[in-house]
Amino acid sequence: MTEYPDRPLKIAYSPCPNDTFVFDAWAHGRVPGAPELDVTFADIDITNGIAEAAARGLAPAADADFDVLKVSYAVLPYVLDEYALLPCGGALGRGCGPLVLTREAGVDLTGGTVAVPSEKSTAYLLFRLWAADVLPGGVGEVVVLPFDQIMPAVRDGKVDGGLVIHEARFTYQNYGLHKLADMGEHWEATTGLPIPLGAIVARRGLGEGVLRGLAGAARASVRMAWDDPEASRPYVLDHAQEMDPAVADQHIGLYVNEFTADLGEDGYAAVRGLLTRAAAEGLVPALRPGALTFP
Repeated sequence: MTEYPDRPLKIAYSPCPNDTFVFDAWAHGRVPGAPELDVTFADIDITNGIAEAAARGLAPAADADFDVLKVSYAVLPYVLDEYALLPCGGALGRGCGPLVLTREAGVDLTGGTVAVPSEKSTAYLLFRLWAADVLPGGVGEVVVLPFDQIMPAVRDGKVDGGLVIHEARFTYQNYGLHKLADMGEHWEATTGLPIPLGAIVARRGLGEGVLRGLAGAARASVRMAWDDPEASRPYVLDHAQEMDPAVADQHIGLYVNEFTADLGEDGYAAVRGLLTRAAAEGLVPALRPGALTFP
């Protein structure tokens, strides 16, 4: 039996439907043998920053003691000395990549200004890899905006294009915008691999036994959500930021899949492939050997 710390484990993940769906059973004490959780909701750009600062020893005490974090796969090269990648609970998939949107159809973004939600995100890496392949002249300026401000900025002509994620895939037409390119389609066409989006990491200092127990709890929570989807619905909708329930269901269907239960061979290949290609482009540091190995 795993001996967990004698306290609730601090975890931070987003209020997005895929995260609340995955962690509902665990967060509400329905996973047998799993440790109690102290949940903080935070946008992934914030959790990325927390993880990176903690890995560099720069985080305030309140941030440095998070035991488990949902982060972008793009931040892994910066944090894997401090955190281990759990082989479950995250978001990979097919047909679920970020989109580049424009106000008019068929715009050439060469030299243009593009709004992105973060420069430490998988979406950004996929965008830069796409741009390297299809925009030989390169984009002009990249500006970081909160994700909910990107589509209005494109609609209002403040930027030439916008990189959007999550539920924006289903709502961009409401802003009168056009899909210029699907980063996921480009990634899958060029690699044949699923798209790595969000990862679950846990502090290595917890010990190998605890890390294995956390992976088991996350996997059990996913399977319980699949077995009884209605049980998670109140938690999902309470935190879905007034999202239409049908959109929340689409969101869950797109981002919670077999890779959430277990990365498996294809999942790990996708993560290594993304980070290796991004390192070759000078976008992230190279992974150290064995960095992705789970205890």
